Amino acid sequence: MPRALSDRPLARSAMPLQEQLYQRIRTAIASRQLFAGEKLPAARTLASDLGVARGTVDTAYARLIGEGYLLSRGPAGTVVSPDLQAGILRSPATRGRRPTARVPQTPQEPLPFQLGLPALDAFPRALWARLTARAAKRLSGGALAYPDTAGLADLREAIATYLAVSRGVPCRAEQVIVTSSYQAGLSLIARVLLQPGDEVWFEEPGYFLARSALKAVAARLLPVPVDEQGMNVEFARAHLPPARLAVVTPAHHSAFGVALALARRQKLLAWAAETDAWIVEDDYDGEFHYVGRKLPALKSLDLADRVIYAGSFSKTLSPSLCLGYLVVPEQLVEQTVETKLALTKGEAVLGQRVVADFIAEGHFGRHLKRMRGLYAARREALAIALSDTFGDRLRMTVQPGGMHLLARFADGGNDVELARRAVRHGLMPNALSSQYMERTRDYGLMLGFTNIAEEQALTKAKALANAIGF
Repeated sequence: MPRALSDRPLARSAMPLQEQLYQRIRTAIASRQLFAGEKLPAARTLASDLGVARGTVDTAYARLIGEGYLLSRGPAGTVVSPDLQAGILRSPATRGRRPTARVPQTPQEPLPFQLGLPALDAFPRALWARLTARAAKRLSGGALAYPDTAGLADLREAIATYLAVSRGVPCRAEQVIVTSSYQAGLSLIARVLLQPGDEVWFEEPGYFLARSALKAVAARLLPVPVDEQGMNVEFARAHLPPARLAVVTPAHHSAFGVALALARRQKLLAWAAETDAWIVEDDYDGEFHYVGRKLPALKSLDLADRVIYAGSFSKTLSPSLCLGYLVVPEQLVEQTVETKLALTKGEAVLGQRVVADFIAEGHFGRHLKRMRGLYAARREALAIALSDTFGDRLRMTVQPGGMHLLARFADGGNDVELARRAVRHGLMPNALSSQYMERTRDYGLMLGFTNIAEEQALTKAKALANAIGF
């Protein structure tokens, strides 16, 4: 158990016990006594050690989960949110004053090995500025009113055209629903399709923010193991209860980087058609394939119209755009729009206008082509640098596509501890074990390469070795 939580009893004072415990945990995170991914003691255990009621611990944990500092992993317990970044929290500046809660924020500049970011140094800033200025000048009076809930018509048309050409997804613009992000899109479709307690097949390991979105609607997540062929659909059909929904990353699995094999794609589609279930396809980085031809989207094989395709511009352009989209089957369009209207007025028109022009004028296709070349070079440079630096102490998985490398160490070891050491040195790898919902079966470090220039690769590899003690 972390000593920072149980090394002294809570004081009997005017401050409620749950508030004291909340502050203690938050301060331990701010002072780096607790690190991203670290498991906290069970509420019952901590309550016993501190001599307080279990409800006191439950209340403090629930508050910290709601503010994003902690993450509930169900039966696997509660951990410090793996998405927390180094140095973003501060301890209360004064005593006796209740500090204002601070929501975790990402750093302004990308940290070495950080996941989930495109190459920010390669963003087409000058072109984007021109398109933004032009779009602002052309905004009509109507565009200053509330936006269309489903999204700007021109952007929906541009997305539909792009998906048909690049990802093999046939759809009409009316089926495209613009959202603020993938997570927002998943939350939306979960509210459309699921009732509390409905079962969802979910990749194990899998994307933790997707888990959070599904848990927010009280879905029951059923972990499906992932191997070298992707989600093990055969295992799910043989050993798991029937599900209402399956959530998959078929182009490149979010942790291992593997693609869902064609046979399993067909079995998953057949399962959905036979059981009247649905599939959410998270195609977060399907454009970034470096060996051979890009794999078509799962949706391109969907003859029964059971796949909801989800994408965003966070990985292809910039997460700060806060724009994603869903392609929903015809029968779900009206209900999805109505549900979205109950949740939000829609996304900012100016940003949608600029992205629509960027796609329609061909800039998006050219940008993606440049990024594929850049990422292939940066990936190769980092893989070579890691191999030269670690030698046979490190076993690396290099998949045909994706935006990160997966490094496993010869002596196994606690990957959360290794990630914690790296954070202390200003690096930001992710521990593979933190991506699991249940008992961890694998350990390693997920290393983003998109923001490490080729000439920096060896320096960053040596910095990682120094940070984790190799």
